[in-house]
Amino acid sequence: MAKYLISFEKGAMDHITAEDFPEVGRTSHAVVQEAKDAGVYVFAGGLSYDDGDADPGVVGTDGIVTDGPYPESKELIGGVMVVEVPDRESAREWAAKVAVACRCAQDVRKFIDDPES
Repeated sequence: MAKYLISFEKGAMDHITAEDFPEVGRTSHAVVQEAKDAGVYVFAGGLSYDDGDADPGVVGTDGIVTDGPYPESKELIGGVMVVEVPDRESAREWAAKVAVACRCAQDVRKFIDDPES
């Protein structure tokens, strides 16, 4: 079994209206519950950019913290789900469910196997 990151960019859900957002929340939580019931769920969560504690920053190897990447960057992640499944096709099937629930495209990436774990 391998772990896969399913994620979407910050702003990918900006097209969802305030009146539709509760339904998106319900359908997203239903997919998470389905993944839990299937035994493939590892972790899921959205990332905040709207409060002082959530300001993105980069910590260098020298310990110096710099601001960024900046919120207008398309490189910021808006939300993630980690699943543990037998293969990439299975991960893509879960990503498709998340895409429908969240109403936005999902990126799928495999975590590197750690030979020491």
